[in-house]
Amino acid sequence: MCKEALAKSIINYESSKTRDMRFKPTNIYISSALAILLAACGDKQTVQQGPPPAVPVTVEEVKATDAAYYDEYPGTVVALKQTELRAQVTGYVTAIYFKDGDKVKQGQRLYSIDQQLYTANLQQAQANLQVQETNLLKAEKDADRYHELDKKDAIAKQQVDYADAALEAAKKQVDAAKANVNAVRANVNFATITAPFSGTIGISLVRAGTSVVAGQTVLNTISTDNPIAVDFTVDQKEIYRFAQLEQQKKKGDSTFSIAFGTDVYPFHGSIDLIDRAVDPQTGTIKVRLQFPNDKGLLKAGMSTSVRILNNNNSQRSITIPYKAVTEQLGEFFVYVAGDSNKVTQRKLVLGKAIGPNVIVKDGLKEGEKIVTQGVQNLREGAVITPSADTAAINKK
Repeated sequence: MCKEALAKSIINYESSKTRDMRFKPTNIYISSALAILLAACGDKQTVQQGPPPAVPVTVEEVKATDAAYYDEYPGTVVALKQTELRAQVTGYVTAIYFKDGDKVKQGQRLYSIDQQLYTANLQQAQANLQVQETNLLKAEKDADRYHELDKKDAIAKQQVDYADAALEAAKKQVDAAKANVNAVRANVNFATITAPFSGTIGISLVRAGTSVVAGQTVLNTISTDNPIAVDFTVDQKEIYRFAQLEQQKKKGDSTFSIAFGTDVYPFHGSIDLIDRAVDPQTGTIKVRLQFPNDKGLLKAGMSTSVRILNNNNSQRSITIPYKAVTEQLGEFFVYVAGDSNKVTQRKLVLGKAIGPNVIVKDGLKEGEKIVTQGVQNLREGAVITPSADTAAINKK
C-alpha cells in the first residue's frame, strides 16, 4: 500500500510538471524526495517479510533440591476459650469483686445486681407454694372421706368423682407453684455473675450503679491465655499435607513457629485442629495452632506470621533463579525452551524465596530448560540461541 501510494504521487507530480512548462530547481528536490521514500517503503516491506532473527539467551536446566525453608501464612492470635459476660436479669450493678485484668477461677463471683425485687418475688412464690400444698392436703382428705362413704353407699358417685378431680387439680397447682419458685430462685441466682471458666478477665464495661438490661448489656469478656491459639487459612489443596502434620504431633517439634516482623516467638506450637469444612467462596480452610504462653507474651487479636518448616526430603523442591521469572498482572511466568529452540511462556505458582532463587510449587518439572537471561527480548514462540556466554546479551 505504501509503495502504490508513493508511485501515484510521483505520476501526479510528473503530470503537473508537464502542464506547467516552467522548470524550477525545487522540482528536482521534490522528485528526489519522492523517489527516496518509495525506495525506503520497498525496503521496509522486504524486511518485514523475512523471518525474525534468533534471540541469544542463557538457558539453565531445572533442578530439584532438598532445600529446607519456611512456608509463611498470615495468622491471628486467638483465645482457645472466650466469652462475653452478659446480665441475665435487669437491674443495677451493686458490686464488682475483681480488678480489671485479673486472673479468675471458675465459679468465682464477679458482679452482683440488685436482688431486692427478685428476693421479694421468691418469697411470694414460696408463700404461694405453701398455700397450694395446704389446698392439696385438704383435697386429699376430702377424697379419702368420700371414698369411705362410697364404700357404705352413703354418698352419690358424682360427689366422689368431684373429689378425685379436685385432688388432681390441687396436685397440678402444687407442681406449678414449685416451678414458679424455681424460676424466681434462678433470677436471684442470676443476680450474682460468676466466672464460667478459669482465665483472664478484661476491662469492665460497667461500674457500680450502672443499670443493665437482661440479655443485652455486656459486662465484660473473659478468655483463656495459656495455652493460646493462632488461626490461619490454607488452600484446600494443602489439606492432606496438614492432616499428615496433625497426625505426626511431637512434643518440642520445630515444624510450627510464629514471628512478629523479624522477631521469632521462642516457643514452638502444634496443630490443635483443622476446621470441619472448606469455605466454598474462597476455597480455603482454617487451621488452628496451639502455643504455650507461660509468660503472657501473646495476646488475643495480635497479627502474626505463621512459619511452617518444609524439609520433607521425600518431596524434593524445584528451585529456579528468581531473575528468570517475569510478572504480568500479578501472575508469574517463565520461558521454557522446547523443540527447534522455540520458547513457550509457562505460568508458575511460586513459593518461598531462598537467596537469589525461588521455590516453584507448581508449573515446572525437573529436567526442563528455562531462559534465565535475555527474557526481556522474548515473546511467545520466539526462536532462541542458547548460550552460556552472556556478553552478547548484555550488549543488546
